[in-house]
Amino acid sequence: MKRLHMHIGVGQLEEAIQFYSKLLGAEPVKRKPDYAKWMLNDPCVNLAISTRATTKGVDHLGIQVDEELELQEIHQQLTARDLPMSQEGETLCCYAKSDKSWVLDPAGIPWEVYRTMEEAEVFSTHSTRTDTACCEPVLLAKPDSNMAVQEPSGCCS
Repeated sequence: MKRLHMHIGVGQLEEAIQFYSKLLGAEPVKRKPDYAKWMLNDPCVNLAISTRATTKGVDHLGIQVDEELELQEIHQQLTARDLPMSQEGETLCCYAKSDKSWVLDPAGIPWEVYRTMEEAEVFSTHSTRTDTACCEPVLLAKPDSNMAVQEPSGCCS
């Protein structure tokens, strides 16, 4: 199954949890002091909010898959379509162990393509930074510019 992922930076976590719980008609499936996540089947979405983003609003978007084969298929599609992709690989970020890759859309919004293998009790083991919501890579250019992609930064650098 594929699920749309959205990560939104918020200023006041409890206020945002109340709002999104009412909007979505469900309580978060995961709550941490700086993070909350809803996993919905209708619509099929993984919505995460945190106080870690440098700006408020959409931090990044993504496509979450359940199976390794689905992740491989998406990687093949991105490669065949000449989209520069940063393959982060296995990482511990956002209270989960995942296998991630990143692309940058024409508007500059990072998209992660990932599969979560297991949950974690810490946000990340790669950094103590709190000024980034996730393990976004530093992308050098928009997809149509034919420039390379740098390694991930933020919590996974």
